[in-house]
Amino acid sequence: MSLTSSDIARIANLARLELAPAETARLQTQMNDFFSIVEAMRAVDTSGLEPLAHPVAAVQNIELRLRDDAVSEPNQREANQKSAPAVERGLFLVPKVIE
Repeated sequence: MSLTSSDIARIANLARLELAPAETARLQTQMNDFFSIVEAMRAVDTSGLEPLAHPVAAVQNIELRLRDDAVSEPNQREANQKSAPAVERGLFLVPKVIE
């Protein structure tokens, strides 16, 4: 996949960016370089390979250090909601912002 200068102009327009011609050319080169790397990675046959849980697992055995999922703070819901303008059944009430 190779981007043209009109593709870059369209992307810049969608992102609401104003690019100088030199910036457009530099961005086109950088994005095309990125897409060439992606295409090279896609060309590699990865069928039959198991995904890694962590990138370091490719070079050494690791154990993920996960902490226990335990409550460490007391329930302070009522104290936290005292300053709220509106609360109902333990939930903050906020004005509707989407119609």
